[in-house]
Amino acid sequence: MGIALLLGITAVSMAGLTATVGTVVESNTAGVDAGRVSADLDAALAPVEVTGHHRGTVSYSDGRLHTVNRTVRILNESGEVRRVEAGGVVWSSHGHRVAFVGGAVVRGPPGNAVMDADPPLATSAGTTVVGVADLGDARFSYAGGGRVPLSTRVRHDRSAYGDGEWRIAVETATPRPWRSFFEERGAVTTVRDLDGDGVDSVVARLPGSRELYLVVHSLDAEAGR
Repeated sequence: MGIALLLGITAVSMAGLTATVGTVVESNTAGVDAGRVSADLDAALAPVEVTGHHRGTVSYSDGRLHTVNRTVRILNESGEVRRVEAGGVVWSSHGHRVAFVGGAVVRGPPGNAVMDADPPLATSAGTTVVGVADLGDARFSYAGGGRVPLSTRVRHDRSAYGDGEWRIAVETATPRPWRSFFEERGAVTTVRDLDGDGVDSVVARLPGSRELYLVVHSLDAEAGR
C-alpha cells in the first residue's frame, strides 16, 4: 500500500514536472519567435525606405498573425483635422506579442511592452513631420507556425497643415512604449478611448506652436502563403 501510494505521488509529480517543462519550452520558443517576427515585420512593412513594390516574409513556429483595426488622428485646438484608418498587424503566442501599427513595431504584452522600431516621426523646434503607415484594405488571420509572405505597393502622400498647437492620437493596445516615445520628444501624453471601441489611444500634445506635415505611407499590403 505504501509503495503504491509512493508510486502514485511520484507519477503525479513527474506529470506536473513534464507540464512545467513543456510550458517553459513553449514560452522560450515563443520568445525567440517574438524577436524574429519583430524583425520580419519591420523589414516586410518598411513604410519609409520603400517606394513601389516590395516583398517580405514573417516566420514563426507557432501563434497567430492577424490584422486589427487601428486609427491615427491629427488634432488641433478645434478638434480632429485628419483621420487615417491605418490598421495594424499583430502576432501573439504563449504570452508573447508583437504589433505593427502606424510604422512602429512594439514587442511585448500590454503593460510590459517595448518599442523595437520607432514610428516615422521627425520633430524640430518649429516643425514636426508625422509619418503614418497605412496598410490599406488588408484583412487576414493565420494560426499555427509557418512563413507568411507579405507584399506591399508603397506610395507616399504629403500634406501641410501650417502653424498650430497639434496633438497626435495613436490607437494601441500597448500605450506604455508610445507614451515614452512621445514624452522623450517633449510631448505631454494622455490615454483615452476616443471612439468608444474599447481600444485606447495615446494622445500626445506637441510642445508650443509649430508647423505640421503629415506623410501617409500607403502600403496596400497583401498576405498569402
